[in-house]
Amino acid sequence: MSEQNTTERGPDLPEGAGDSRRWWEIGIVLALSLGASAVYSIISLIAKLTAGPPLSDQSAAINTTQATREWLDFSYQFLGLFFQLAPVALVVYLLWQPARSGFARMGLDLRSPGRDLGRGLVLVAAIGVPGIGVYALGRALGVTVAVSTFPDTMYWWTIPMLVFSALRAGLQEEVIIIGYLYTRLREIGWGWWTIILSTAVLRGSYHLYQGIGPFFGNVAMGIAFGWCYKRWGRVMPLVVAHTVIDIISFAGFPLAVAWWPEIFAATPSS
Repeated sequence: MSEQNTTERGPDLPEGAGDSRRWWEIGIVLALSLGASAVYSIISLIAKLTAGPPLSDQSAAINTTQATREWLDFSYQFLGLFFQLAPVALVVYLLWQPARSGFARMGLDLRSPGRDLGRGLVLVAAIGVPGIGVYALGRALGVTVAVSTFPDTMYWWTIPMLVFSALRAGLQEEVIIIGYLYTRLREIGWGWWTIILSTAVLRGSYHLYQGIGPFFGNVAMGIAFGWCYKRWGRVMPLVVAHTVIDIISFAGFPLAVAWWPEIFAATPSS
């Protein structure tokens, strides 16, 4: 055992114990967050495929209305998003070191705000626009369900809540899938491309409730984001890009339905 590994694992741990503990930690984190989402998405896809109607005639909804009373709807939506950020806080804590914070280890800080913002917006143009094309192609091929991203009821706080939902998605996916998993899997000894491809498949799997098309679209997004993280060493530009893409997708959904109903509107039979 090398001196470095002895320091990381502790003098009383047997060979391989550090890796075993890391695997348990990864399993617990994923079970509390996106791993559970992946399992539910796979079951959801199986249910849709065996329901009878083709995928293109079915629908899925996110950011849905939670109650008929306004204050209760707000409370349920806000608390649901807030508590989904708990695993994000957990992985930042798990990566914390005495001389370096978890934020600094994954590049989730404000050391380079201008550069992070610029890189994030470049990714929005490079990933967001083709992503709409992939969704439209999936709808045309009948392998993607109609995904509604706007609630049924509109209040003064609906748009801010959608922005919060987009920020939650950007933080949860990029901090856990990229910042945390990349760090832990590199410590275990995985190569960069093994990590990039495997986490990209994981990213695609928890979007399977939307159909087969979004699976491949999100795998491609995961590969692109993973390559960028390997090059930049910072997760902040990815959070910026993901958040902006989702803000556009969520808040712009009514316009998309009005302009391209054949692509974005759910069919009556769904």
